[in-house]
Amino acid sequence: MNLKELSELLGLSQTTVSRALNGYPEVSEATRKKVMLAAKDHNYTPNTRARSLATGRSHAVGHVIPLSLEHEVVNPVFTDFLAGASEIYSRENYDMLISVVPVDQEAETYRKIASKGSVDGVIVHGPAINDPRIELLRRINMPFVVHGRSGGDDEDSYSWVDMNNTRAFERATRFLLDLGHRRIGLINGLEHMDFAAKRRAGYKRALAAYGIEEDPALCRAEEMTESYGYAATNALLDGPEPPTALLTSSIIPAFGARRALDERALVLGKDVSLIIHDDDLSYLRNGGKEPIYTATRSSVRQAGRMCAELLMQKIADPSTPVRHELLDADLIIGETTGPAPQS
Repeated sequence: MNLKELSELLGLSQTTVSRALNGYPEVSEATRKKVMLAAKDHNYTPNTRARSLATGRSHAVGHVIPLSLEHEVVNPVFTDFLAGASEIYSRENYDMLISVVPVDQEAETYRKIASKGSVDGVIVHGPAINDPRIELLRRINMPFVVHGRSGGDDEDSYSWVDMNNTRAFERATRFLLDLGHRRIGLINGLEHMDFAAKRRAGYKRALAAYGIEEDPALCRAEEMTESYGYAATNALLDGPEPPTALLTSSIIPAFGARRALDERALVLGKDVSLIIHDDDLSYLRNGGKEPIYTATRSSVRQAGRMCAELLMQKIADPSTPVRHELLDADLIIGETTGPAPQS
């Protein structure tokens, strides 16, 4: 069924039906519901090209991914985010354009998709502290939502969805301190990125509350891969005063940490305690009904849905006020933490 046939069926003009399908405010709610119900009942799918010409929109959302040896966003966490966002895009009949580009071509890619009208808006991933992409997107008048925050004084001026990284890592560190641990290793992400800087701040705040000065020798910060977790754990354990507990910024380096501990025949939760983050991944679960790892849990998939919702609102009405969604992480107790071993 095409637009003309749907219009004739409803006894409405094609313009009215098109406007109802595309959410124009001048169409009454009763008419909009009538049109949407008929479209669903008769499996009407709008012609993408015709719809773009009628609305001036591409009906696509962009995700520009920087390809770098230092920072690679394409990982299971990013995939889960996209899965959540895609649920909203599908509901709104939006397509998704993913551009994986060298990091030095990222800004130019944003300019190109804006000049071509390839997308109606973008979601910014992995923001650095004072990320220049935010000002660029403002200059080229591209609607955007940030997954995370960029710190600085202007984070109230744009829409974002973020996890309360400081609070989550302060809570996790306090949990280990309450178990008697005093030397806690932090295997963090890249700390020029806002999420990792905030996690380091939470870790440091918890130590300070117990009168413990942060030991930089116990802190590592790199791209969060399994091999990094393995190397960082070995380096920490080979130090003159090895940690009795580890806190990792992702389940992925935690796998490397566990490999290093297993090779040394160290028992998790007894010889060394371990807390992870990002354990609520659809295809990388933290055990079954009972968690294996003690973890700070926050749904990346839900964050994807929320970012997509905010972006759809911004695209539909550019005057929509900015919105901020700060999510709390749950502390899930698993088998990998226990009292500090007696020296």
